[in-house]
Amino acid sequence: MTKCNIWRLTLDTNPEDCNLSCTMCEEHSPFSTYIKEKLGGKHRRMPKEWLEPIFQQAQAMGVTEIIPSTMGEPLIYKHFALFVELCYKYGIRMNLTTNGTFPKTTEKTVTEWAKLIVPITTDIKISWNGASSIIAQEVMLGIDFEQTIINVKELVLIRNEHYKVTGHYCRITFQLTFMQNNMHELSDIIKLAAQLDIDRVKGHQLWTHFNEIRHLSFRQNTESIAIWNNFVRQAHETAELHRKPNGQRVLLENIIPLQQQETKEIPENYECPFLNKELWISATGKISPCCAPDELRNTLGDLGNFKVNTITESVESASYQNLLKNYKNIPLCKTCNMRKPI
Repeated sequence: MTKCNIWRLTLDTNPEDCNLSCTMCEEHSPFSTYIKEKLGGKHRRMPKEWLEPIFQQAQAMGVTEIIPSTMGEPLIYKHFALFVELCYKYGIRMNLTTNGTFPKTTEKTVTEWAKLIVPITTDIKISWNGASSIIAQEVMLGIDFEQTIINVKELVLIRNEHYKVTGHYCRITFQLTFMQNNMHELSDIIKLAAQLDIDRVKGHQLWTHFNEIRHLSFRQNTESIAIWNNFVRQAHETAELHRKPNGQRVLLENIIPLQQQETKEIPENYECPFLNKELWISATGKISPCCAPDELRNTLGDLGNFKVNTITESVESASYQNLLKNYKNIPLCKTCNMRKPI
């Protein structure tokens, strides 16, 4: 049996709760029928009673980071304050993905949100899909781009003040979805990140959940791959020329050239960044090995459910051990947007 090296968990705390409607989102896109047809209009929310047992098990197995929902807006989760409290109690850092709107559902200001989040967080990833309000608002329907920039400035200010006082540094990241209708602004996004003292720009190729967005994938053909690869070259040149206020480069992650065969399959030597490193627990308790879309995850085997299985039992299951050994032969993994050269 492969030794367990799981160091991070993602809890899909509230995947159906979001204040935006991003066009590429599996659930909240205007093209999606997921909530209506798959869930019958219901919203899945992780029970408050599960949180502490998960943190207890995570601490016992050496987990150092836990992520609240990356599908939906985690700051809307009504038990978010308890999530923060448990991070302190069990000595586990939070890694947060948010859409940058800092919703006022709990009547917190951006400053109050930042002061709550920054001290316990390793990385705040802000969904970012344009350098101009026109493009950003075409992709992330409902966002006020200029207000989001104001929010980010305040977040960075609080982060920098906290670092000066405590020595704890919370990285801030722009998280992108690479699409043909927004990546012509990639270099400008990197320039903006440098100006705003953002540490990292990362992202992934588009999951084409809907026919309406298939034409936006860079993995369509050799022509679209060539366009993406040119954006990659420009991006790295921009990161070299346009530095953060302290002179450091903005870190670029997953902004790498596509290979010609990626219109069909990922290169065989590309590795999964998640297996034996991370696990996902859904709001209904299902334990999964990665962040692939819900329906596709079902092809990866049954890893159990938190209602009846511990996290360790899931890792030690025959399904998970088989996945570790044979994932490169699984159709989903052969085409996965997340695999990359290590």
